[in-house]
Amino acid sequence: MALRSSLDFLLYDWLSAGQLNQRERFKDHSRETFDAVLDTCERIAREKYAPFNRLVDTQEPRTELAADGSLRVVLPQATHEAFKAFAESGMLSAAQDYDIGGMQLPYTVEAAANTFFAMASISINASLLSVGNANLLMKHGTDLQRTVFALNEFSGRWAGTMCLSEPQAGSSLSDITTKAVPDGPAFEADPLGPRYRLKGNKMWISAGEHELTENIIHLVLAKIPDADGKLVPGTRGISLFICPKKLVNAAGELTGVRNDVALAGLNHKLGWRGTTNTLLNFGEGKFPVGQGGFDGEGAGAVAYRVGQPGEGLRCMFHMMNEARIGIGTAATLLGLAGYYASLDYARTRTQGRPVKANGAAVGKDAAQAQVPIIEHADIKRMLLAQKSYCEGALALQLYCARLVDEQHTAAAPEADEARLLLEVLTPIAKSWPSEWCLEANSLAIQIHGGYGYTRDFPVEQYWRDNRLNMIHEGTHGIQAADLLGRKVLMENGRGLALLGGRMMATVARAKAVPALAGFAQSLEAALLHIDSATRAAWSTANPGQALANAVPYLQSFGHTVLAWITLDVTATALGDGTMISVANKQAFMGTCSYFYRYELPKIEAWLQVVESRDMTCADFPEEAF
Repeated sequence: MALRSSLDFLLYDWLSAGQLNQRERFKDHSRETFDAVLDTCERIAREKYAPFNRLVDTQEPRTELAADGSLRVVLPQATHEAFKAFAESGMLSAAQDYDIGGMQLPYTVEAAANTFFAMASISINASLLSVGNANLLMKHGTDLQRTVFALNEFSGRWAGTMCLSEPQAGSSLSDITTKAVPDGPAFEADPLGPRYRLKGNKMWISAGEHELTENIIHLVLAKIPDADGKLVPGTRGISLFICPKKLVNAAGELTGVRNDVALAGLNHKLGWRGTTNTLLNFGEGKFPVGQGGFDGEGAGAVAYRVGQPGEGLRCMFHMMNEARIGIGTAATLLGLAGYYASLDYARTRTQGRPVKANGAAVGKDAAQAQVPIIEHADIKRMLLAQKSYCEGALALQLYCARLVDEQHTAAAPEADEARLLLEVLTPIAKSWPSEWCLEANSLAIQIHGGYGYTRDFPVEQYWRDNRLNMIHEGTHGIQAADLLGRKVLMENGRGLALLGGRMMATVARAKAVPALAGFAQSLEAALLHIDSATRAAWSTANPGQALANAVPYLQSFGHTVLAWITLDVTATALGDGTMISVANKQAFMGTCSYFYRYELPKIEAWLQVVESRDMTCADFPEEAF
């Protein structure tokens, strides 16, 4: 199925998104309005994004000196046109309230619509952080911070970033050293919030400098020194700050003063080359903005605190979790792009001859015409692997989006269940597609053979773009530790139990379908094994032993989740109420068969090391390497 037909089936047949207009928030909508949004986004992605995907890969962002002596970033005109079209579509504020210019769309529909942009050109589609930045401010900012900063981001007038990592700290946020000092008399007098001066360096900042918008709103994690002038160790001392590139007043107007935020350089990446990735210096004195007692070294960058001191990481997780699901979606659509490209290639590329039914040697009858390579069993294996990974991951991402709508609009008990399910599923939604849809991209190259390793075909770019997603927004190791060390244990394991209940409901449903009954039994066994492995990992209450094999646990947990999603989707496809063709029903059944026969059995090996609390890796001495 093509992307649009897959979305229609998943949204309306599987997730019943068409019924969301029965809820008060979405009462003005219908399937017609949902389809109109999908049509618009599909058109913009086709016209403004897809034709320029290769261009932005080859014409990377570059710097040049601006009139004030600073570095400015130059992007292709196509990127400017794409962002303008996206902003004018209203998709930056699609899920927001009417009274702030939003469309009050269900997040499920917004997430589905955004898949077109991710597939057309992931590195042009850099609006993810602006929306997440604004959503965080809507949740944790003051009324004026929402009005001045968030609303201007939703309109596309300004853009946003998240500034967490530092050159010396990487993912270890407890070790950040960027500091924030109250800005003298302006500390309590500024209507935009408690005013501070920032000094420090931030690394790997996507869209940290550009001229797509008239301002950039940086959300920066920093530490406020204690009474002795020392930074509080660990994450307890982290606070969150709004630090605009250009200073603004309480009316949201630019003051004409450049804040002391300077581009120090660009990071040149393997993929996502169309997205600016930066090193930013805060408060180095490049753009002095008034006086301030800051170790006698200058004022520092003006910033406004969001939330209470020491709650920065809690606030930032609102954006980080949203970004993690966004990265999972990006990985999924890059995988699908490679799958569609390799499927088309396999149907048109001829090579080899079929196996003889009478036992004659393979390919010996050179008089016979060559066949399309899709007729070879191993090519079908690689195509089925891609199809199962990517279509399963797409369903998972939309399922998580549906949980967001449940969390915000369902009755209290259902909303709380959705919240907890999202907590458990977020590490999977981020990490599973970023590993297995990357594998799909590798298989797409393999199907193309030597051509796939050249720039004559797009699959090598899809692989390069996707490789970043295993690192983006928390590596596999971080997601694994979060899942096994926190998510499956939180609230006395209630989230894991809720997920298990949903899986068992699918098991019961699938057992009633003869063609799916065997798969249902396999899923039930896998769920029981996950449960026993979870208990075995923590049986000694030793975190070092439990987390030594957190990544194999994540892999097995993810495969089990995808087996569940795949079975549930297939049960819907085979049901009497769906209006899909016999060929598509066969496709769902074949994909499900592949996943259960080739993929799900892998969890046994992964869980064996988890259950035994194997310490081979953890105990291996450094000198032995």
